[in-house]
Amino acid sequence: MSQSLQRTNLNSGWEFKQTDSDQDSWSSVQNVPSVAHLDLMANQKIPDPFIGLNELDVEWVGEKSWTYRTSFSTPSLPANSKAILAFDGLDTFATVKLNGSVILESSNMFLSHRVDITDKFSSGGQNDLEIEFASALLRGRELVEEHPEYRFIAHNGEPGRLGVRKAQYHWGWDWGPVLMTAGPWRPVRLEIYEGRIADPWTQIEVDKSLKFASGTMFAKIEGTSAKEVRFSLKLRGDTIETKSAAVDSDGVAKVAIQIQNPELWYPHGYGAQALYEVTAELSVDDVVLDTVVKKTGLRRGELIQDVDKIGKTFYFRVNNIDIFAAGSCWIPADNFIPRISEDKYRKWLQMMVDGRQVMTRVWGGGIYEEDVFYDLCDELGILVWQDFMFGCGSYPTWPALLDSIQEEAVCNIRRLRHHPSIVVYAGDNEDYQIQEEYNLEVDHSDKDPQSWLKSTYPARYISEHLLLKVVEAESPHTVGDLHQWNVWHGTQEKYQIFDSLGGRFNSEFGMEAFPHIQTIQHFVKDPSQMYPQSHTIDFHNKADGHERRIVTYLVENFRTTTNLEAYIHLTQLAQSEALMFAYRGWRRQWQDRKCGGALVWQLNDCWPATSWAIVDYFLRKKPAYYAMYRVLAPIAVGVRRAHHDWSVCHARPAKKLAWDLWISSSEVNDVKVDVELRFVSIATGKDIKAAFTKNDVDVTANGATDVLSGEIDNVKEEPHVLAARLWVNGELKSRDADWPQPLKYIQFGDRGLKILPKGNELHITAEKPVKGLTFEEREGVLVNDSAIDVLPGDEQIVTVRGMKDCDEPLNWRYLGQDE
Repeated sequence: MSQSLQRTNLNSGWEFKQTDSDQDSWSSVQNVPSVAHLDLMANQKIPDPFIGLNELDVEWVGEKSWTYRTSFSTPSLPANSKAILAFDGLDTFATVKLNGSVILESSNMFLSHRVDITDKFSSGGQNDLEIEFASALLRGRELVEEHPEYRFIAHNGEPGRLGVRKAQYHWGWDWGPVLMTAGPWRPVRLEIYEGRIADPWTQIEVDKSLKFASGTMFAKIEGTSAKEVRFSLKLRGDTIETKSAAVDSDGVAKVAIQIQNPELWYPHGYGAQALYEVTAELSVDDVVLDTVVKKTGLRRGELIQDVDKIGKTFYFRVNNIDIFAAGSCWIPADNFIPRISEDKYRKWLQMMVDGRQVMTRVWGGGIYEEDVFYDLCDELGILVWQDFMFGCGSYPTWPALLDSIQEEAVCNIRRLRHHPSIVVYAGDNEDYQIQEEYNLEVDHSDKDPQSWLKSTYPARYISEHLLLKVVEAESPHTVGDLHQWNVWHGTQEKYQIFDSLGGRFNSEFGMEAFPHIQTIQHFVKDPSQMYPQSHTIDFHNKADGHERRIVTYLVENFRTTTNLEAYIHLTQLAQSEALMFAYRGWRRQWQDRKCGGALVWQLNDCWPATSWAIVDYFLRKKPAYYAMYRVLAPIAVGVRRAHHDWSVCHARPAKKLAWDLWISSSEVNDVKVDVELRFVSIATGKDIKAAFTKNDVDVTANGATDVLSGEIDNVKEEPHVLAARLWVNGELKSRDADWPQPLKYIQFGDRGLKILPKGNELHITAEKPVKGLTFEEREGVLVNDSAIDVLPGDEQIVTVRGMKDCDEPLNWRYLGQDE
């Protein structure tokens, strides 16, 4: 009698030890998946590497080999059944033994493995499973010595990382520590089956009319007993289609499918996220051997690269709607990946949706993310730009490494290809920057991939040939961006001109900022280290030259301070202003598709630190998050005066400056709005001249509309704020304010600021213009806006969730309050 597939998760009963230690030194493992650092901390054998300078005290962990072991009972095997040990991820150089015999050797963290152990069980009833993890750090160094034919050039971390298929940020990056993990970082399980659905997938294409979709549902089958697969397609529990197909000689079952008037998957803000349920049921003689259910979405996704007067466009079109892809880049949310819970993933990604961010980029120095990450992006409507795992290096290409990379690409594309959220695969992160900087050979007229392997930049073969072929074969319906670092890195331009530095799609840019005071208090335990340039605080900023760069942007724009909380606020305000100038200007360029999107570096942190993240490790939002939220409103007003470079002209003020007011829209239909522009004295809070008002302005759908322009006479007019507001059907929808630059020249003093709590609301007024009013980010408390500018005669209301009646009021700070 046939039986259904049985899965047993081997997540408990494990022990681990340093491989070369005594046999009596085994320690318990709370749970697998895990890595050595987590288990050492749980057994109180190392301190928390995220505290103080502890990272230095645990470096030795990455230089050792670690062994994990467990045992399991011998299962009963029905006739014609197989027994498989499945390893979803081993980090990284792993030798697996069952009952003393080697059954697997792996050297790629990104691979999953399935080992047939049908004939390898112990007759005694218990089976000993042992995995030895060699040091990836030491093995990487050995590979450099073993392959002198390659130039191992790497920015961030050691060159040895380039020959090791492991998360590259584990070697340390300019925002993260050196923590070389090892262990069974993804689940381990035992499977018993006669037949199994190894790989169900769909290839369904939506017609340009969006009125129907057609394609094929597939299932790759393992096991000789398997005869037939029953496919079904459901939407919200209602069956759309049911078909059956025999398993062919290649072990594949497939059925054609057509869907009339499909419900489509849209990015959030543009439509609903309809998710179809695809079920493949494998059976023999009326016995169901295996059932796999996956969710997928139907959408028409295109990367538009049309030739125009500037060059070639680069933007995404989903279901015939052009999308300005604003969002942020994603790094792993922890150095110790097994402890990132589903709840934490949901909080991170929900934060993106709440912040009006429509795309995230899974960065190429981390991991192909956990399934739950992509499931949530599907559910929430977040577009995903997926890098392959290569970053900031000239990668070698010896044959065994290329084989491993190809297997890695196939393995992960097959795992991810059903997700509608993934709209683009990218070959690497900044590898060609290495090629250009070190003048490595790339002849673009040479179209022979085999010859590329003989050049001084053989990695071209990986990104332009190997990965391309895998994507074409495994995910055929998925299809020049720019990393703009001349603000912060490079020429360190003024952030006020960020929009003039961009490209057709800006997939990296950013500005550093300190995390919130509570986060600093978490990792600084010595009170004597609680000042801006302390050893411990500097240690938790891994960016090269960060001391000079942060100070440069502060002294250029603000009156500096040594008070830690005031200093934190200034760095955060600098980041907030920089990203506001960038997003506001690039979104205006969506008007003629000059700029197709912007992904800030970066959304998140992997540890508590100062970095480019707009939300810190503990999910505390920095002011930049809110600045992006306001600029990315569905209909947003923008106003700015022309940039005047005060540094070049020796702080001489401009006599006159032009200004512009425009409206950006992501609405799919034209809208009528009312706008107002006031000219508010910074010194008195009074309007220095009559406001401009314009009613029933026609705003072009999904673009930008120029509305007003004028000129400021700095000789005749006192310093003032350009204060813009926008209404739709009488409801205030957007504000923007343009201040004289640099802000350090402004005399602030008392602003007459009043913050009045009313239930779950804060009612905020000011007698004079207030810049950057920022509220405390308290655990369990959420404010809907922060880092706001407050103008006289324009009360703002901030809602607060999570406060109890007995709680102390939220702390707050604005620019110049200490003057």
